[in-house]
Amino acid sequence: MWDQEIRQMASSHAIMASGVFMATVVPAVLVPGFSVYGTHLLWLYSVAGAVAVVNITLFWLLGVSSPTKKHTITYKVSRLVRSCLYLLLSCLFFHTVVILYGAPLLETALETFSLAVLLTSLTTLRCVCVLGPNVQAWIRVFSRHGAMSVWDTSLQVVVGCSVVGAWLGAFPIPLDWDRPWQVWPVSCSLGAVIGYLTGLVAAPAWIHWHRKHLTYKIK
Repeated sequence: MWDQEIRQMASSHAIMASGVFMATVVPAVLVPGFSVYGTHLLWLYSVAGAVAVVNITLFWLLGVSSPTKKHTITYKVSRLVRSCLYLLLSCLFFHTVVILYGAPLLETALETFSLAVLLTSLTTLRCVCVLGPNVQAWIRVFSRHGAMSVWDTSLQVVVGCSVVGAWLGAFPIPLDWDRPWQVWPVSCSLGAVIGYLTGLVAAPAWIHWHRKHLTYKIK
């Protein structure tokens, strides 16, 4: 059972990583002058959109999210509205946090909000896909020993790596190197995406390595 669950996760993560790759390659072929640095916001939204589509599709097909007891149209619409609201609030939250960490308030507002959108697609969207629009479940998973399935553990790893990657990406910005990837928010978004890809690889590997010590039940 463990091996089947881990293989399923590894395959899903490989598809998610491929989505990021395609979001970089396809625009480069179709859009004249496209580059990660030169047309960074286009690349950023391309990656965010690809991550969103692939995650929503895969988690829906896998049925990872906790089953709901209610199946009425009203309840499903309410759940969808709450999910969209949480994603919007997440964008505003990340935007505020980035400004508090030193990003310009007005000069690069579009770039800052775009970074917030990317971070939301890499983190909060995955929380919604795995746990649903349930803030209490989110708090449980990210508390100590709060994971109740391998997907909860993968959520911890991927989200953590994405946020740490974005944070580490901010360190080269003040350095006087005059590199194109030091323009705001290139290094942060690159760091977030690299962290996300690292988390996709690290999560199934870590779970496989520690599977004998994990005691929670698999869904």
